[in-house]
Amino acid sequence: MGNTEVKRHRTKLVPEMEGPVARAYARGRGTEPQVAYYRSSAAALAKDLPDGADVLEVAPGPGFHAVELARLGLAVTGLDVSRTFVTLASDYAREQGVAAKFVHGDVAKMPFDPESFDFLICQAAFKNFADPVDALDEMWRVLRPGGVAVVQDLRKSATAAEIEAEVDGMELGPMGALMTRWTLGQLRKRAYTPEGFEALVRESRFGSCSVVAEGIGIEVRMRKSE
Repeated sequence: MGNTEVKRHRTKLVPEMEGPVARAYARGRGTEPQVAYYRSSAAALAKDLPDGADVLEVAPGPGFHAVELARLGLAVTGLDVSRTFVTLASDYAREQGVAAKFVHGDVAKMPFDPESFDFLICQAAFKNFADPVDALDEMWRVLRPGGVAVVQDLRKSATAAEIEAEVDGMELGPMGALMTRWTLGQLRKRAYTPEGFEALVRESRFGSCSVVAEGIGIEVRMRKSE
């Protein structure tokens, strides 16, 4: 396990996803295959949640996944550090006729009261957080007792061949596929191994977690004790 994986503070990525960069990212993530994936992911996450459960999505980006969760009868709030993404996601939810709410804020200092949510999901963003243990502690704080936080992200040990296969399934154009492969290869440098993530969780208020590796990613589940 590398020492960088257990540090409480990591170098922040710059520039932030704002303006044209954020809008270009949104276009790439709004393709039909990607939206179908978000729909499937939302259904899998929602099946164990009661109707109307309070759900927080951390770093929802353009809001495609959050909107699919809200379609299923969940009360969804999205928190993103990018003001552009907050605007794009809010506009998308309104266009889709879905009552999801998006707010600006930092995952390491969330603008929510303690015990505000029943469930929390964070997809493809945790590796970029500058203060990962603080982020986990904040997730713990805003969850209600018995609540669950799920982090799904890129796996550090994902191979180039596995990334190639994943991108092929996205049905992107040649340039989009090339850029996505390159981006995932770069982001993999910041990603966590299952052991690295477990080390972070042990430092946090959650204390323990379950980790499953699948494809190029990992899924981490953490429960706040009742």
